[in-house]
Parts: sequence; C-alpha cells; structure tokens
Amino acid sequence: MEDLDALVASPERRGVFSRRDAMRAIAVLAGSTLISPRAAFADAHWRLTGNDEAFLDELERQGCLFFWEQGSENTGQVLDRARNDLGGERDPRRMSSIAATGLCIADQRGYLPHRQIVERVLTTLDWHLNSLPEVHGFFYHFNDIETGERIGKCELSSIDTSLLLCGVLTARAYFSEEKIQALAGQIYERVDWPWMLNQGTAFSMGWHPETGFLQSRWVRYCELMMIYLLAIGSPTHPVPPDLWNSFSRPVVQYGGFRYIGGQDPLFTHQFSHAWFDFRGRRDAYADYFENSVTATRAHKAFCLSHPEWFSEDYWGVSASDSAGGYVEWGGPPAIGPLDGTAVPCAAGGSLPFLPADCLNVLRAMRSTWGHRAWGRYGFADAFHPAADWYDPDVVGIDQGISVLMAENLRTGLVWSTFMRNSECVRAMQLAGFSA
Repeated sequence: MEDLDALVASPERRGVFSRRDAMRAIAVLAGSTLISPRAAFADAHWRLTGNDEAFLDELERQGCLFFWEQGSENTGQVLDRARNDLGGERDPRRMSSIAATGLCIADQRGYLPHRQIVERVLTTLDWHLNSLPEVHGFFYHFNDIETGERIGKCELSSIDTSLLLCGVLTARAYFSEEKIQALAGQIYERVDWPWMLNQGTAFSMGWHPETGFLQSRWVRYCELMMIYLLAIGSPTHPVPPDLWNSFSRPVVQYGGFRYIGGQDPLFTHQFSHAWFDFRGRRDAYADYFENSVTATRAHKAFCLSHPEWFSEDYWGVSASDSAGGYVEWGGPPAIGPLDGTAVPCAAGGSLPFLPADCLNVLRAMRSTWGHRAWGRYGFADAFHPAADWYDPDVVGIDQGISVLMAENLRTGLVWSTFMRNSECVRAMQLAGFSA
C-alpha cells in the first residue's frame, strides 16, 4: 500500500481523487453521500471563506487518518482511542468502540484511494454481520479490535449500535457495489428493536448477559432520536410510530434562551443530527435543528459566563477526557467538575449550528496552542492550558462527530446520502415530521 503520509499530504493526489469522485462524494469507511440541494448551515447569508475551507479540510483529513491508521485491516473496527503523537503505527491498546466504527470521511475528499476504501468497507460490513458477537442484532459497546471479544462486562448497547447503523446505512445508500448494499441491509434488518423495548414503551439503554436489561431507559430528550427513528423505519422488526411520543422533552431556560434539553453535555444535541437531516422539518413538538442552534448558543453563553476560564477564543465543554479521567461535563446548567478544560469536539460537533462562532474558536485554539493541542489526528480530545495539561489521546467518537459535522457544514453530504434510505424518510414521516 502507498505511504499514507505522502498520500494524505500530497495536493496532487488529493486533486486526482477529488476530481474523479466529485459526484461520488463522501465515504465514512462505512458510507458516503451526495451534495445537498439545501444550505448546509443555519444562517443562509453566511459563507465559508477560503481560510475556513482550508482549516476544515485539514481537520477532516487528520481525523480521517485516525480512522484509517487506528482501524484493523482484518475486521474494520477502530480503536476507541489512540495517542495523538504516533508516527503512523497503530496504538498497542486493543479496545474498539462499536460507536467509533465507520466515522471517517475519505473518499470524496480524495484522502485515500477509492479502491482501498471499498475493500475496507466490505471487510467492515462482513465482519460485523458474520463474525462480531451480537444478540438480537445489537452489539456490545467495547470489544477487542481483532477478535471481537467483549471487553470486560460492558453492555449490549442500544445507542452505540444505532450509531454504527447510521454509518452502515450511509454505506448502503452510496456505494454501487451490490455486496456492500446486501451486507449493510442485512445488518440493519437483523436488529430486533421490539426486543430492546423489554415489554415497555421506551427503549432500554442496554442488556447484560449476566443480569439482563438495564433498568435505565431512553425516556428523556437527548441523542436518542436516532434509536427511535431507526426502529420505526425498520422493514423487518419495526416498533409502533407512536413510540415517538414516549420520551419527554423538558424545556431548558438560560440567559434568555429557551430550548428542549436536559442536564446533559452538548453532544446530546449533535449525534442524531450528524445523519438525520432535521433542517426545515418539524414534528408536533419542535424544529430540532433550530433547537440545537439555540442549545449551542446557550452553551457558548454559559461558557463565557465564566471569564475566569473561557473567552471568545477558548470555549466549549462536552463529555471528554480530563486530567482526572473521563468525565461527563458541560452546561447549562453546570454539569460535572468544571475546571476550565476545553473540549474541541463541543464546537466541532456544532459547526452546522453556529458556524462562525465554532470556526472562530477552533481556529483560535489551534493557532494559540499549536502542536500542544493538535497532533497527527487533529485536536487532542481535551486540554487545559492554564494547568499545562494537554490530553495525549484522541477519542474516536469525538473525532468522528467533528469530521462528520465539518463535512455537513461544507456540503451537506452526510445528510443527503443518509436520507436516501427510504426507511429513514418513512420513519420521519411516521413520526409526524413535515416541511
């Protein structure tokens, strides 16, 4: 295989593949997409500058490199995390996250050869269909990257399986190879959604072979929308459309902002939006895209209300690593042991919602802290300059949401391909969405 460093860095090679695949668009190592006819951001009068494009291209390119180099050629799985100062070799850690698999844009941008991407997609889909342990079509959250063996006693995860399925369906909608389409369809159609309801009206968060279903259910607005829509749209094991009304939608009011949300980190307003295109659509309750715009504005205002830590050029907190370990923190209201640590994926995952503000802070953080906050795979997962702490790792799911949303901001590519799946369109219709 060609040297990836040279391949990714070479403008000549990028140009060749970009021209060849200009209409093929995006590959997520499990998916690609076509250009959306609608604006890819909230403010139709705002436009990306050349410097914006250059920055976002580098953010995406470095993020894609993580998913390629830290993925297995044998299984297609990707490490949950890896050091950001490697020289191209794979991190020796073995834990893969099902939610990190397939979150890599490469094909349309010409970062990697199309042929190699197709081979990796086929490997990924075949492994997940035929080799990776599953129960009723759901996968364990963490497993060994090469053997697929469950790590510890982690749960069979409804949300992380759903994240994987979004990438799988993106692949099916884009690639013309019949085998890719067949494998992707079988993975989705195998999932037994009613089983995960556990005789209730809201989905369980997971299941353990030792103790059964988790008591916690997806009953309050957060990143859960993808679970319900994928289940409602299932052609083989659907759930009743009225389950869309099963989760509550509490209202947050902060600093003049009013939106649906809860005491959760900012990522809860991002993940379902990476694939499902909620722009210009609403159900009986809300326009969820505009809801995420407001939630992002409120989060920035919350951060700036702490000038001892944050500023216009340094803000954003979501679930991430910290100097003391992984934490779920953010606001409003204040969540977790906030200490001034910034988390780049907070702004990265909100790029389509608040493009000017998010681009400004991301570019400023890279310009100010340089190689300490930015390595081979882009931004460190989190950093705290005042404490002289810079996370040595990147986390796959955090890199993924930034890469996906950067491309959605630039072209709307992920949205338009994913929404070519008739099951997803039908699910939104059944849930009551209309223009």
